[in-house]
Amino acid sequence: MSKFAPDEVMDAGLRWVSGSCNYMTVCSGSPIAYADARTNFALAGIGMTSGCFALANDTSGRMLTMTAKTSASITASGSALAVCLLNITAGSVLYVTTCTEQYLVSGGTVDVPTWKINIQDPT
Repeated sequence: MSKFAPDEVMDAGLRWVSGSCNYMTVCSGSPIAYADARTNFALAGIGMTSGCFALANDTSGRMLTMTAKTSASITASGSALAVCLLNITAGSVLYVTTCTEQYLVSGGTVDVPTWKINIQDPT
């Protein structure tokens, strides 16, 4: 018996992230709680809009790609370990991923390269 999920099923979750996200933070840890992602672990942040995302096919399913962000203001010094997508209006964490560790210095800026969220086809 084969497994199958239409693209619309996978897209629903990805569209929820892109439609809800209005802020991205670079963090010194992997937060689960909103306060950690927005304040306690936050090293830098930048506003996000629906134009910051692209939904498309991937070789193994569906993907949501975040466009690169340049010159995000660093507000606290520390080692960047995670990137978080947030809804600051609702006070919620939408998605957390790891990033290449880099030490950030308060007062500077950081670039966040393009990255993606993948949902794989059922196997």
